[in-house]
Amino acid sequence: MTDSLRRFLFDDLDIRGAFVRMDAVWQKLLIQRSYPDPVIRLLGEMSATALLLADNLKQPSRLSIQSRANGPVSLLVVDCDEARNIRCMARHGKITETPSPVDLLGRGQLAISLERSTLRQPYQSIVPLSGKTLAEVFEHYLKQSEQLVSRLFLAATPTSAAGLFIQKMPDADKRDPDGWTRVEALASTVKRAELLGLSCEELLARLFHEETIRLFDEKPVIHNFPKDWGKVRNMLRTLGREDVYATLNKNGVIVIRDELANHEYRFDKAAIDELFRNIPPTSPTRH
Repeated sequence: MTDSLRRFLFDDLDIRGAFVRMDAVWQKLLIQRSYPDPVIRLLGEMSATALLLADNLKQPSRLSIQSRANGPVSLLVVDCDEARNIRCMARHGKITETPSPVDLLGRGQLAISLERSTLRQPYQSIVPLSGKTLAEVFEHYLKQSEQLVSRLFLAATPTSAAGLFIQKMPDADKRDPDGWTRVEALASTVKRAELLGLSCEELLARLFHEETIRLFDEKPVIHNFPKDWGKVRNMLRTLGREDVYATLNKNGVIVIRDELANHEYRFDKAAIDELFRNIPPTSPTRH
């Protein structure tokens, strides 16, 4: 099953992990988006990481990750909830070559937010973009926030995005002093083609064929954010008749873009007339 996440546990080593891969969902996320391949790679790696981190939380939460930097890729945003319902977006300038992730992002910071019903307000952690790869940035974050050593192996193309996560638990050295060193070394041999082309069972068997691994049930990854016309219409009403008609008269149509959910809302004059049909103007206006 693709478009899924699966946890696993090294029974004898006190090391846990997870593998996520998106195919159809990832392609759906990129529909009508003309991101260059380097941007797709970064956004896909961050999307896979967000799913892995969200699934690793002690309490179910909505996880949002935002990268702001001064490089060609100025903004990356990924949002997913406890049902692994994911959405994402990127903003970028001109990219004339294939620079490293560090050069693409430049200097900046990573904001990681958690929302759940038991929190009065979202919890947010801000960390610098320190590392040569996106995986290193998040490994540094996990070491600081959880005090646990973790490794991430990420890959993304226009058709697939995947991530392998392993984490050393507090009693790992007691169970086997060489266990983490061995597992980390084996995981480090993984190839991009394996991450993007193998199932979880195939990947783990190829990397750790001599280890005892317990696999948990697959969990689907989805992208389900239907258009909300009511919300957009209410927003336009809040802006007011005068401002909305001024924009309509200038452009001939009103286009509202929800970049995160990848939706576009278009309103022609007839739609705007209907929107304000029962709302009297506050002052005389020309239409």
